[in-house]
Amino acid sequence: MAFISFWFYIFLAVTVGLYYIIPVKFRWLVLLTASLGFYWIISDNSIIAFSILIGMSLVTWLLCLLMDKKDGGRKPILVISLLFIALPLLAFKEFGYIFNTFFHKSTPLWWIAPIGFSFYTMQLIAYVSDVYQKKTEPEKNYLKFLLFVSYFPQIIQGPIPRHKQLGTQLIVGNKFDENKFVKGFMMILWGFFLKLCIADKAGIAVDTIFDNFPTYQGFYVLVGGILYSFQLYADFLACTSFAKGFSELVGIDIIDNFARPYFAVSVKDFWRRWHISLSSWLKDYIYIPLGGNRKGAFRKYLNILITFAVSGIWHGGGFKFLFWGLMHGLYQIFGEFLNPVKKGLKKALHIKDDSQVLRLIQSVWTFFLVMLAWIIFRADNLKTGLLISLGLVWKEVIVLILCLAVLLAVGIIKEKGIAIRDNILKLNIAVRWGIYLAVIVFIVIFGTYGFGFDAQAFIYGRF
Repeated sequence: MAFISFWFYIFLAVTVGLYYIIPVKFRWLVLLTASLGFYWIISDNSIIAFSILIGMSLVTWLLCLLMDKKDGGRKPILVISLLFIALPLLAFKEFGYIFNTFFHKSTPLWWIAPIGFSFYTMQLIAYVSDVYQKKTEPEKNYLKFLLFVSYFPQIIQGPIPRHKQLGTQLIVGNKFDENKFVKGFMMILWGFFLKLCIADKAGIAVDTIFDNFPTYQGFYVLVGGILYSFQLYADFLACTSFAKGFSELVGIDIIDNFARPYFAVSVKDFWRRWHISLSSWLKDYIYIPLGGNRKGAFRKYLNILITFAVSGIWHGGGFKFLFWGLMHGLYQIFGEFLNPVKKGLKKALHIKDDSQVLRLIQSVWTFFLVMLAWIIFRADNLKTGLLISLGLVWKEVIVLILCLAVLLAVGIIKEKGIAIRDNILKLNIAVRWGIYLAVIVFIVIFGTYGFGFDAQAFIYGRF
């Protein structure tokens, strides 16, 4: 019963109708019944999946009540709670990869993670941490807590809510609000547009390119990477738009999970805009507890790498997702290293911070970096991802990126009317020849020459 199926909207119409028919104080029970029924159906009537949801939520609820009653000795309960919640997720994520790698067999059906498991696990971790830090009051009624964990619009793909933001909204009961209802309907239409008109159409071309490597290489992979970037965004945004729309039908507000991420001007900015609930979760429950940026530059960069490694592992088992996460961590670290250089260039070239041209260049560059990481993310495995990245081996991709950056910088400088060669000639002879030799060595080492290389003819020589 997917969000785009006919039967789901029969289910939704009955749920919304009953919600507004019964007395306000009992309306949360309609949402609870609908959520548990929905989860039972989407998990293929799996007693195991249903029991895991009930069991994990019940034990978490009890441990948090116990922790709330204690003035001292709360930390051991916190540790036990976090291990109880997090270890099953790690096992589900990594066991299948290990089993497939070492035994060369598909993951046993009894070990496939229940649907929504990754999302409600993170909800539970956030809840336990917030109760420990006394940021939120523990819910005294288990059924109300179970509704928070199992709420059907967001259990499949998020957003990942905090109890303080969503818990009260679910149980107070809302009166019919025509404006919210209509806005919810429009959001659902937007979700259909994103899913059917963009994500699924782009997916046809993406599957053709990625599933037939190495038939499609080079430019095709670039096209596939761009299309996959938008397929993934549209697909994910569609799901969260559905969640927001369904909730608004009954007067409940769910946080926005995206803020135009491909308009980001840096990878750090991208993560402020992409999967916002996950980004804020990683910041609040991984990065800051590790020390954030409070313990010096080295620890800050290490904490960034650990945080994005966790993000990678959360997305899936194996080295592919870990590598993808670390790529984003390294992007941010190198971005910070280059900040003084970028500031110096802007000052030397008299480029204002609010320049629209500069913003466009930054957005395109950021999208390109993110798209390269998405190629790894989409590939069948890490080895394939590294091979198909624009048809070049990974070292060559890095060199190409650096060389394109040089080309861009030279173009900007010349656009300002600055004669680069004339300025080099004004330098000390030792410095000049140092530059010449450095350029020669760079070209010899990193240029596309060597055994088996066949230089391509200049393009305009054919005309």
